[in-house]
Amino acid sequence: MKTLGAHMSVAGGLHLAIERGVSVGCDAIQIFTRNSNQWAAKPIAAEEVLAFQSARSRSGFAAVVAHGSYLINLASPDPALRRRSIGAFSRELGRCERLGLDALIAHPGAHMGAGEAQGVRRVARALDRILSSRPGGRVAVLLETTAGQGSSIGHRFEHLRDIIGGMESSDRVGVCIDTCHIFAAGYDLRTPSTYEDVMERLDRAVGLKKVQAFHLNDCKKDLGCRVDRHEHIGKGFIGLAGFRSLMNDSRFDSVPMFLETPKGADCAEDRVNLAVLRGMWPGRETARRGKTKGARVEGP
Repeated sequence: MKTLGAHMSVAGGLHLAIERGVSVGCDAIQIFTRNSNQWAAKPIAAEEVLAFQSARSRSGFAAVVAHGSYLINLASPDPALRRRSIGAFSRELGRCERLGLDALIAHPGAHMGAGEAQGVRRVARALDRILSSRPGGRVAVLLETTAGQGSSIGHRFEHLRDIIGGMESSDRVGVCIDTCHIFAAGYDLRTPSTYEDVMERLDRAVGLKKVQAFHLNDCKKDLGCRVDRHEHIGKGFIGLAGFRSLMNDSRFDSVPMFLETPKGADCAEDRVNLAVLRGMWPGRETARRGKTKGARVEGP
């Protein structure tokens, strides 16, 4: 069985994200530790840390991760923006360490016209600088695949390969695969054969062992559109078959997977998407959700 969760709001307090995740049946959650569209961030108070860690302990979540700020651009050719991004990334990693999170997921950045090769090298050097300044840290850094909009890096598996390969020490660096993003970038997940081809290409480039998280999103636009628009599971151009292949791929049984699909204040849409995904496991055990243990449930 897969570990499934969703991105949860921290409105009103970091610990409330845990409670929201529990309420919709998550096994894991993703959060922002700060406003993702602002550079400034208020320090996390000791009482906030205690409340968050207590809530996580009660939840039994298998994983809790953070998503990095959208302002950070480690690939920027602008020296001032790059310095600011490195500082912000390092502080964000510190916030994750303070909360005891498992990983920080981040977009590699955008080369802003300098070229992909230059951007890749800048990201590798920036990550080396950040991680060397925090020796002994336990929070993993996961580079997220991108859709390929503008000058973004990460829409080819080879970009991630070259960033990781270009680092002096990459033991703490892994990969987060976003299904919408890779589909928009041209990786076809829609049939068992094309899905397996994508996974073979991923394995050749970075190695499946480096895949430490998934973002589960259908895509509002067609294959290769290079447009980042998330849709509910089975409602977009990837369709149910693509997600069924992933849900039944035992190579990722220990890898946490997080919804980033649209939702309202009560997160009802998350319940629906999680149910659709869980319905794709033939013969899954459902005792935890109040059903007969070992009952066979057919996928949609």
